[in-house]
This record gives sequence, C-alpha cells and structure tokens, in this order.
Amino acid sequence: MFHIAWLGKKSPFCGNVSYGNTTTQQLKKRGHKVSFIHFDNSTNKDFKSYSFSENYQEVNLPYLIKSQIYTIPSLRAERVLKESLKKLKPDIVHASLTLSPLDFRLPKLCKELKVPLVATFHPAFDSKMISLTASAQQVTYQIYARSLAKYDKVIVFSDVQKELLRKFGIHEKKLIIIPNGVDQNIWKPLTSSCNEHKNIKQKIGLDRIFLYMGRIVNEKNVAALIKAWKQIKKTNCKLLIVGDGPKKTTLENNFFDTTQDDIIWWGEEVDLKTRIAIMQLSEVFILPSLIEGLSIGLLEAMSTGVACVATDAGADGEVLENGAGIIISTDKVSTQLKTIIPILLDQPSLTKTLGAKARERIIERYTIEQNIDKIEKVYCELKSSKTN
Repeated sequence: MFHIAWLGKKSPFCGNVSYGNTTTQQLKKRGHKVSFIHFDNSTNKDFKSYSFSENYQEVNLPYLIKSQIYTIPSLRAERVLKESLKKLKPDIVHASLTLSPLDFRLPKLCKELKVPLVATFHPAFDSKMISLTASAQQVTYQIYARSLAKYDKVIVFSDVQKELLRKFGIHEKKLIIIPNGVDQNIWKPLTSSCNEHKNIKQKIGLDRIFLYMGRIVNEKNVAALIKAWKQIKKTNCKLLIVGDGPKKTTLENNFFDTTQDDIIWWGEEVDLKTRIAIMQLSEVFILPSLIEGLSIGLLEAMSTGVACVATDAGADGEVLENGAGIIISTDKVSTQLKTIIPILLDQPSLTKTLGAKARERIIERYTIEQNIDKIEKVYCELKSSKTN
C-alpha cells in the first residue's frame, strides 16, 4: 500500500474537483493512505496545528485568487507545501494539476525530497488543436510542456492529448494514457423507481427529456444547443438544463419565451441521488462543448444508458467513436443539432440502441476500477524504479 500526497482542487466545482474526489476515495477504499493538499483559506495558518486521522490527512494552502480555471497562491503557500511534504513523508506525490504557479515548482521540490512525482494534466482542448498554429489552449500546453517534462510520469486522457504534448517535447515514455472512469454500479440504467424519480416527474412532467448537465460557461457552448432547440418542432419533449455558471442568467434572459415552456432551467444540483435520477429519466444527453478534456458528465450519461450527442472536443470524440454515440464537430454546432435532434425525436428506438451501446462502451473501457488499476500500476513502477 502507498501513502499518496494528492495535490488537487476541492473548490470551486469543476472536472478537476470530481476527478480528485472520486480518485482519492477509490484509492482509500483499496487501503492506500491519502493526504489531500489543496488551496483553502478557511483553516489555521500553521501547518503544525492541522489534525490528521489515521488514513486521511488534509493540508490547506493559502491563496490570493482561486477560480475554476486558475489559482494564485499566497507567498506562504510554497513554504506550507514544502513543510507539509517533509512531515507527511509520502511515497508518491500525485498532482492533479490545479493550474497555479506551484505546478512549476513541484518537480524541483520533489527532487529535493526524493519523492516520485506524477501529474494528471487536465486542461481542455479542441481535438483539432494539434493542427492549429495558435490558440489559448495550445499556449497553455506549450507553457506547461517544459515543466511537465521534469515530472516522473504525466497522465493524459487520450491519444490526441498525448500526441500534442509529445509534439511539445515531452518524452513518450513519460506520457501515460489513463482515461477518466465512473462507477458503473452507481451510474446505471433505471431498473426501479424511487422517491427522487417521483419528485422529478412532479416537477418537470412526464415528457421525454433531452438533457444538458454541466457548468454554464462559454466553452460549454450551451447557447448553441438552445438556439437549435428553439428552431425544432416538437411535442411532449423538454430540454432540461442542470447546472450553474456565469452565463446562466444571460442565457435565460436572452431565450426567455412566454409562449413556450419546453426548456427547464433546473439550476445547480448538488445531491448525487437526484443527479443520478435525472440522468436515468433522460432519453438523450447533449454536450455541445467547444473545448473539453474528457467529460466526466458524458461518461456518467453513457454509464446510465442514455443516448449521447457530443462534439469531438478533447477526448469526447474518442469515447463515442464506432457507434457508442453521435459525434459532431465543434464547428457550426447549432446547425448540426438542428438536424440530429429531430431524428432522435422521431426514432426513440434509436435512442435506446445508442444508450445500450454507450453503457457497453463504459463497461469495456471507462470504469473507475480500470482507472484505479492503471494508476496503481504507475505508482508501483515509480516505487520500484526508486528502490532499484
């Protein structure tokens, strides 16, 4: 068993938070000791005052600014990090990269402490980015490449992402493809009704549900989905938008129509059982993103047996390839959805078939067990190489 110092995020909510919470929970279930290090100003300033349980320890790093995209640590953060690692004496440091200046300091720090260092590199990208000469995402990859080359191993989600980092100079042997995983025993098709299902039906009715569940931000391109939905003729069908973000109010105001009630703005849903129930009652999940890493929301929908439509942003196209869902381009998303959604509305048997194939794909490639197996293998190889 290993003692892992996990450097990640707990807030604000994003894919990195989900990844860190799920992965560390699974590692602890397998008997590993996890110390979770993250940015938080809410507790004591002195590392010595933190209380640790036997199998779980938490260290809070002070910060100046924290957002879903980037974090600016305070001047004390690096010292707190260094002192905490000295005291914790972990076998492995695993950085679920938070996109902060500390990411660039970790290789030198871990080298001084003689601790193997693993990174999971999350930044979203467009699958076509590899052929572009410039973009904000490509600049991020370029900036990080030199530092990532100093990590012992770098976990990425897809072949495209691996090729991009290899192009920027990271040795292929350091790059490990380990896709996100979901618990297929939690995110599973509906077999029996429960109180959550009844409550949801009372709130939204018995209509067929097309679902978007995720953050409402520019890169998720929810506006394109709503534009397409507004121009489609439909009956007994609703678009359910579950989530929150800086674009939510603007989109609600821009697309408000007193003559139609076929769009339901559910808002953020923090209760896991309710999110699962919403997914189980949905017929189609739509992800119109312009950029992605590997969407956990998409994997959860697929695992639940929901027919999925997603752009080829990030690794999402790889997940849905060969019939596990419908893949569209990040170009002219609204136009494509205006063609695809009516087909799915007219052919419910097709959505059932796609949902079954999506579930099969998850069992085949994207379960949390497979994910943790591969991560453990990385840890074992690093520990073995250090011993030798």
